[in-house]
Amino acid sequence: MSDQELQRLVEAVSLRDFHRPFVHRATFNRRLRSTGGRFHLPDENLDFNPSLFAAEDETVRIGIIRHELCHYHLYRMHRGYHHRDQDFKQLLAQVGGLRYAPRLTSKPVRYLYRCSYCGLEYPRQRRMNLRRFACGRCHHPLVLVAVN
Repeated sequence: MSDQELQRLVEAVSLRDFHRPFVHRATFNRRLRSTGGRFHLPDENLDFNPSLFAAEDETVRIGIIRHELCHYHLYRMHRGYHHRDQDFKQLLAQVGGLRYAPRLTSKPVRYLYRCSYCGLEYPRQRRMNLRRFACGRCHHPLVLVAVN
């Protein structure tokens, strides 16, 4: 999907679901990693994560677009546009947008630590200094269980 196709899709979703025009720019931003999109306050443009749009199905794409358009339209109407605001939560539920972006890929687990007392497991990518860290629940020492 190109930026022009994304722009047309965002404009169409805005008119269909919000009954308001989207008059700014919608582009892909390759630097976005953990979020589906971003609303810029200074220029009111929208950025979207291209990897989510390439990997996921149409319902996820439309849900992410609706989420960002909720921020956009509420900001332009001078109403609560933050995630914590009731206006945002109501509009998001009304149009059927996604509250959270789906997880792209899980990070590989290389080290598995377990608490020696309560058995709580800590999967990690990096090695931990066992003299420095302890269990967050019971504060007992951790033990290295597996290395992949």
